Amino acid sequence: MSAAEAQQVLLQGLFESIDGQDTDRFVGFLTADASFRFGSAPAAVGRDAIHAAVDGFFGTIKGLSHELTTSFSQGDTVFCEGNVTYTRHDDSTVTLPFADVFELSRDGLIAEYKIYMDINPLYSGQEQ
Repeated sequence: MSAAEAQQVLLQGLFESIDGQDTDRFVGFLTADASFRFGSAPAAVGRDAIHAAVDGFFGTIKGLSHELTTSFSQGDTVFCEGNVTYTRHDDSTVTLPFADVFELSRDGLIAEYKIYMDINPLYSGQEQ
């Protein structure tokens, strides 16, 4: 399997775990000492801290679904962008653009995960 194919498999599995709100599976894509930053929030470091942060976020929504529009890599850095549709607990939805940057370790796990997006419309009740 080529490096590009391996990265596509990684992205597919990663986003399936996120959209399924499967935090245990999600942290399996990360190194033990990974760093995870969502927007302007402080970074969570280590699988346990990331698990707690992601579970906390999942508790604020009913569901989510990602649509990747672009992905590419340079060396051990993977970039992707797309749209994520969040379903709130009242069943209303909001779709927002995102861009992610992943720094991969030698074993192909994510060592650094950065999400660039404005999450505020999700909580402000704005419809898109």
